[in-house]
Amino acid sequence: MNKNLIRQAQQLQARIQKAQEELGTLTAEASAGGGMVTVVVTGDQRVKSIKIAKDAVSPDDVEALEDLVLAAVSEGLEKSRQLAAAHLQKATGGMNIPGLM
Repeated sequence: MNKNLIRQAQQLQARIQKAQEELGTLTAEASAGGGMVTVVVTGDQRVKSIKIAKDAVSPDDVEALEDLVLAAVSEGLEKSRQLAAAHLQKATGGMNIPGLM
């Protein structure tokens, strides 16, 4: 096998590994209910924080708050997946590598 090809593959592998490590430092933010619930999710799909406005808390309507939290988390995870895919695609030079995400 061509030594140059092996070197290129090793460099690509190193870029991918570095990009995957960086995902933990990237964040995506999403909110629901006009900002009543805000969620921050890292690029490696970990929920970093959930902020709930005092106005969103009502003992008489817990289900509404649950729905807002669920909507914000779902949107945050989707944004995080998109962020991660774009970051990894940049690291691979636009190559679509199956199973990378």
